[in-house]
Amino acid sequence: MKIPSNKILETIPPSGIRKFFEIVAENPDVISLSVGEPDFDAPWSVREAAIAALENGATHYSANRGSSELRGAIAKYFARKFGVAYSPEKEILVGNGASEIFDLVVRSVLNPGDEVLLFAPSYVMYAPLVALAGGTPIFVQKISEIAKKISPKTKALVFGYPSNPTGATFTKSELTKIAALVERNNLLAISDEIYAELSYETKHISFASLPKMKAQTATISGFSKAFAMTGFRLGYLLAPENLVAAANKIHQYCALCANSISQVAAIEALENCDAEVAKMRAEYKLRRDFCVRELRKMGFTVQKPAGAFYLFPNIRKRTGLSGDDFALNLLKKERVAVVPGSAFGAEFADHIRISYATGLAELETAFERMAHFVQSLK
Repeated sequence: MKIPSNKILETIPPSGIRKFFEIVAENPDVISLSVGEPDFDAPWSVREAAIAALENGATHYSANRGSSELRGAIAKYFARKFGVAYSPEKEILVGNGASEIFDLVVRSVLNPGDEVLLFAPSYVMYAPLVALAGGTPIFVQKISEIAKKISPKTKALVFGYPSNPTGATFTKSELTKIAALVERNNLLAISDEIYAELSYETKHISFASLPKMKAQTATISGFSKAFAMTGFRLGYLLAPENLVAAANKIHQYCALCANSISQVAAIEALENCDAEVAKMRAEYKLRRDFCVRELRKMGFTVQKPAGAFYLFPNIRKRTGLSGDDFALNLLKKERVAVVPGSAFGAEFADHIRISYATGLAELETAFERMAHFVQSLK
């Protein structure tokens, strides 16, 4: 028999990032500037907590919403760091990474035909998951475009800051403008703040901390980026009680609960790892400054990222190549991997994404090779 297929899924292309990762995986001697994963290990005390949890038999299901201890730790952490108070019992849900949390949120609020506004470029999972939930992604590149794109079908606005792939963030003034549009048009703000702790010069402002916004915001965060805990697969949702209940209903059926051992480790991260996060942030800032300096030496115009660990330069202006051609030839000739900008949308085909979540020594070698490649194009 012919296996039936989801018609929406058929319209969604494979992840452009993952497609390129597969090429890189076949070339183990390549220096990869493509992976959005910290090269640091999780703090040792976090690993110790995970080991102790395993030894103590924490191998059973937790509560669907996450253990009460972890939800309490998340509430205290978010109040301490970002000044927003949430009820651990009613307004917090723990899931299997921020990606699952995003999926739960859009499936909880969208009906077929609903529209969702998304900033572009943005993380590659947003639009496909909106589409799979029955929604229609509508893209904007500037705050000034939001009002023009809002229709009676618009239900939510999605944004992540600091941004993957650009490293840009929002100022308080910009967030205030977004908040006014959210309130005026009765939208749900879906704010992905997974890189909040990796803001360099300015303190991160959580969108829900703005006046009246907590009641209209689904804040998504997790442990992968700031705490270098990607393999622990743990994220969380902070949102109004009814949205958390709806998201948990789906979570109960598709995942049941998050990993119990990871949840114990996450409590240690939230309560005792501020200093480790600060060290990682300082190292990323050092790498950022090096990468920006080297790209400018090559003749590229590049904005200095405000956070995260990515750069998103326009390649065509300097080289005449598309991002795909630049990335493939750089990989072939110099054994350095970056991600073509087309992975984030056809309109960004002139760009590449560079991740500097790798050691400075490797970055120095990679940028020497990149400079040699750019020089050879003359």
